[in-house]
Amino acid sequence: MTFRGLPGWARTVRMRLALTYSATLFGITALILAGIYFALSQSIVAAPLDPVTVKRFEKKSDGSIAYKSGEHFQAADLDTVQQAVNYSALQTLRDYSAVALAVMFLLSVVVGWWVSGRALRPVEAITRTAQEIGATDLSRRIGATGPRDELRTLADTIDGMLDRLDRAFSAERRLIEDVSHELRNPVMVVQANVEAVLGNEQADRAQRAEATAVVLGATSRMSRLLEDLLATARFRSEAFADREVDLAALAEGAVRENRAVAERRGVAIVERTHPGPVAYGDANALGRAVDNLLSNAVRLAPESSAITVGVGSRQGWAWIAVADEGPGVPPEARDRIFDRFYRGDNGNGAAAGSADGAEPAAGYAERPDGSGLGLAIARQVAESHDGHLQHTDHGASGSTFTVWLPDRTLDRATERGDTPPTGDPLGS
Repeated sequence: MTFRGLPGWARTVRMRLALTYSATLFGITALILAGIYFALSQSIVAAPLDPVTVKRFEKKSDGSIAYKSGEHFQAADLDTVQQAVNYSALQTLRDYSAVALAVMFLLSVVVGWWVSGRALRPVEAITRTAQEIGATDLSRRIGATGPRDELRTLADTIDGMLDRLDRAFSAERRLIEDVSHELRNPVMVVQANVEAVLGNEQADRAQRAEATAVVLGATSRMSRLLEDLLATARFRSEAFADREVDLAALAEGAVRENRAVAERRGVAIVERTHPGPVAYGDANALGRAVDNLLSNAVRLAPESSAITVGVGSRQGWAWIAVADEGPGVPPEARDRIFDRFYRGDNGNGAAAGSADGAEPAAGYAERPDGSGLGLAIARQVAESHDGHLQHTDHGASGSTFTVWLPDRTLDRATERGDTPPTGDPLGS
């Protein structure tokens, strides 16, 4: 069935609802009146009047009775008259019912149009707000009021979705700005060295070697940044190869990869792992998260200090913790250490960056040669696996970063809270 020939208002949901309400009321009224008519017709005897023609006679003066020529009248018995009265009443009921149905149809259309308009008012608000929302402006909200019915729930759900989209788009804009800022400096370094030294035929061997080392360092930093951005995009796409992951084996692998670097810096790695806790997820993603935490600790830990890597389970939550004896995190920075591209000072009071785009110093929450995404990626990996990344600061004694994940070795009867335990699992 096509509605192309109808005007716009006749093709609206409001019109269809109004006609639905009208047809429903009309049908119910018609059934009621038809039932009344049928009940009355079955309970009473009704028939058209069937009179009998009676000739008129007159009594003469001599006492004889004679027919009065040309005169007669209609006569019927009492039962026939009663049936005729019933028949007339049924006919009147039928005619009035037809008129009542016509009036009811018109009234039902008007009432249905009004009722459907009130019912669809939140939908009109949703449509109007959606039309006013631009591709880059998600600040508008529906803000539905009234009873908490299905439409109010729909409007609140859309408002929540707009909140999430607004936060996501804001985060994307900040990411683009941060990436542009992070890439600007190494690109300028490469360009300056190529133009000043590598492109200069009069530069000697030592100058070229120094310029080459600077360019390689800048390109290496850009390469790590791109790898971290690729990992971030992969985590956000949820392209995981989910399977059971032995967290003890995962931690031991991260220790093996970082032990040589730790030994060159005079830092010892102490393992407190034991088989048992198992998580369900992507082993590569979880391994990258643990490696980010451990490599940051190795590069920030003072010489002759120790880093502790532990694995365990508590209250239905499996955990991997990395504790160091580094400079710690100042109180004013603890709310920002998981932000992308955030770097603090180097533990000696040096600023992390400068307004002129100079190379940032080492961060207490990010490795000196890192991209500024290590902790952000670790937290993203943990949250994508229904887990959490917690930081516990010990002041001058360093910090502990703990990845909490649901322990899949437990049976279903074991209770697990919505949030993992608090505190440092290595210190308890």
